[in-house]
Amino acid sequence: MYKLENKFAIGCLVQWYEIEIIEEYIDSLKQALNQIENKENVIVDFKLVINQDLEKINDETTIDEIITRFEKMIDGFELDVTEELVTIADYRRWFNDYYCDKVDVLMWGETDALLPKQTFEILDNLHNGVKVNTPKYIGFFGTCKMWDESWKPIEHIDFTDKPFIDNDYDNWWSLKYTMNLNEMNQFNDKVQDLDVQIVSPHKFNGCGLIISSEIIKAGVNIPRSVFFVHEDTAFMMMTNKLLGDIPQYVIKNVLLVHNRNHPKKRMYIKGEREDGTMNQKRRSNDWYVKANHMSEQNCYNLFNPRYKSFVWKDAFEETTN
Repeated sequence: MYKLENKFAIGCLVQWYEIEIIEEYIDSLKQALNQIENKENVIVDFKLVINQDLEKINDETTIDEIITRFEKMIDGFELDVTEELVTIADYRRWFNDYYCDKVDVLMWGETDALLPKQTFEILDNLHNGVKVNTPKYIGFFGTCKMWDESWKPIEHIDFTDKPFIDNDYDNWWSLKYTMNLNEMNQFNDKVQDLDVQIVSPHKFNGCGLIISSEIIKAGVNIPRSVFFVHEDTAFMMMTNKLLGDIPQYVIKNVLLVHNRNHPKKRMYIKGEREDGTMNQKRRSNDWYVKANHMSEQNCYNLFNPRYKSFVWKDAFEETTN
């Protein structure tokens, strides 16, 4: 087993309707922690949101049943349950700020992610190797085949030469393929020497993003105007604005899975369409379309002095009207 020299925090926001998907993430997290001798060096943060301002629960289950199931799944990890409306942007902003003074490296978990079993050993060695000369850095693992050439620098070496096929749910390299833990392990178990590359300009999404705490201490975080989604893009823009082209290290031959189209990601939601893809389901809600657009506009106008940001009230009022 590997003994960590540095301290880490990994945080995951869980919406109540993600109860059928979160166990896969937890299994991958436990697998990664089982490789570590001093597990106390990794802070695991879970926040379960049971708020129903946006999505209402149907008659198939109850909030109490979901809480009980989730408590059994995490089995020893601390859990914060909140009735407040907390989005991924809210949570990651808080997570960065709260833990940056407690650990050396932050990592954004996600309910549809699968973590490599080597995660913490790799991050520990990476931090030891760069913390003297480049203490402010971003990290990322290899990912699946993405939709355009700009993503190639962070695509896994076994995926990057495969064709991108729109709406492909069948091929293992595809963006919309749902991969299980055993499949991911088959890729990562064959790794002997790490292929670590520096990516410039920065390119990442929020799933599995690695952030040295020094970045947050320097003042970078998700702006409050980005209230819903596009928090990863906003974080990238703020990093570039404040710190310039700091290193982004990508472990190209170690795969972190992002099952962004997992069929069980949105469950037990009253009135939501049951057929179609995950994206089609959430976009069947008018409030989602409005809030997504407004948060996106806020993100891309961060540095526009003539732009006034939208807030949740605007999304609700426009939906009602």
